[in-house]
Amino acid sequence: MVCVLAGALALAIALVAAKDVSAAPSPALAGGATQISGVGVYADEGTCEDPEGVGDDYALILTGDLEGCLYTFVETAVSSPSGTYLETGTEVFVASDGSGTFETTYRFEAKYEDVSNPATEIFGRCQHPIVKGSGTGIFEGVTGRLDFKDDIEAGDFPYRGHLRW
Repeated sequence: MVCVLAGALALAIALVAAKDVSAAPSPALAGGATQISGVGVYADEGTCEDPEGVGDDYALILTGDLEGCLYTFVETAVSSPSGTYLETGTEVFVASDGSGTFETTYRFEAKYEDVSNPATEIFGRCQHPIVKGSGTGIFEGVTGRLDFKDDIEAGDFPYRGHLRW
């Protein structure tokens, strides 16, 4: 039994040594998807001015694994007296280096102390599935989803997700 375990351990060490080990996320371990993360902040006037974003309701500047502008086009917005808020729409992400774009649909859910005052947000989160076939450049053929969770204290929007080509 000890010989069998020692042999198995030696084989495992040899296999690991023979592979190129990297600290980067492993698509094989993520089911073929690349895990991404970063932070979004509201874009200042004049910061995100790509023609892809013409007519947007607002834009976020994304940093981290995605670098560029995420242009948001609100389609529905419903609030209740209790402070709940639901918003849906579409978005276009444009990489800051011009390497590609993709589109998403999104659903934002939040709770406010006073829905008429955005500064009173208690929590918020949203899901952004990538529209299949919408990618261009390096995002051609991309699928996946981004998830944002509002960081009320910091005033930004950390995101994470998975992209698949």
